[in-house]
Formats: sequence, structure tokens, C-alpha cells
Amino acid sequence: MPVPPVAIAQTPLTRADSVRLSPYYWPKLVFGAASSILLHEAAHITTSYAIGGKPTFGFDNLRPTVYSGVHLQDAPRKQFYFSISGLVVQSVLDEMILDIPHERGGAFERGLVAGGIGTTVFYLTIGRWGSVSDVDFIARTHVMNKTQVSLVFGSIVAAHTWRIARDPRYDHFFVLPSAEGVRLGWSLER
Repeated sequence: MPVPPVAIAQTPLTRADSVRLSPYYWPKLVFGAASSILLHEAAHITTSYAIGGKPTFGFDNLRPTVYSGVHLQDAPRKQFYFSISGLVVQSVLDEMILDIPHERGGAFERGLVAGGIGTTVFYLTIGRWGSVSDVDFIARTHVMNKTQVSLVFGSIVAAHTWRIARDPRYDHFFVLPSAEGVRLGWSLER
């Protein structure tokens, strides 16, 4: 009986970290992280239109905020879709990056994944109690409570982090390799 072929995502990894030193490493990383956050917000805006809302923009305690245009009391399920869409889109994007076969580990890609992980960690920690927090709004819809949201998205981020840590193509994930080893932080030169 023939043995079925192994999927590419399941093959042993033999290549080393794919980061290439370039003068544009950090700007590309930051652009990737910013793009991830913008995709999060675009998901909210798109979902608002899809559920029949009219999104608006404003500030809540100096934080830029996208409002759904639907009332929580009138349409809690629609508000749930709006509130969860940003984290779902970032999680799906990170999953695609980590699962679809391609050249891995470029600075922009690392920024996208870091933006998704960072946003989720923010919302599951200090960002979960804000007056316009996605997690708080999800809990107010009574579809999921804060603990359930934390368990679902926390386990997704933990799985993504575990996969990154085990993939040699993502060595030095948040640091810049150098000829002398790995550089962390800043250095002051005379």
C-alpha cells in the first residue's frame, strides 16, 4: 500500500532564518505591523456596511475609534459581528501567512504577523476593559463573555507563537541578526 504524500506545511524544516539584512528591515517591519492594524480596522468598516450600519469615526479619550452605526440594544448580533471582525481578520491573515507555502520570514511579513499577535495580546490584556474595547463590546452582546473571547483568541495567538518558535525560518523573529550575533535594543556610537 503506498504511503500518502506529506503536505508541505508538515515537512521538516531545514532552511535557516530567511531574514536578510537590509537597510530597510525596520521600516518594512513597521509598515507590516501598521498594515495589519489597518486591516483590522478595515474589517470593522466592511462589516459595518455588510450588516447595514453606517460606520463613523471619532475619538474616545483621545483614541481613534470606528463606530459600527448600529445600536447594541437593537441589534446585539450585528454588533457582535462588527466587534469580532477585526480580530478574526488578523487571526486568519496570520494563519494564512504561517500555513500557505511561500518564501517565509521577510520583514514585511514579520510585521504583519507581529501586528496581529500584538493587537490580540493588547485586547486580551489591558485593552479588554476600555469603553470601546472590541472584547468588552463582544461581551455586552451576550454571545460570548470576556473569558470565552480570551480563551478563543488567546489559544489562536498561542498556537501561532508556538509555530513561529518551532520554525527555523522565523528565527530571530523580533530581532535583527547581525554578523556579531543578534542585536537587541539600541546602541550609541561615539
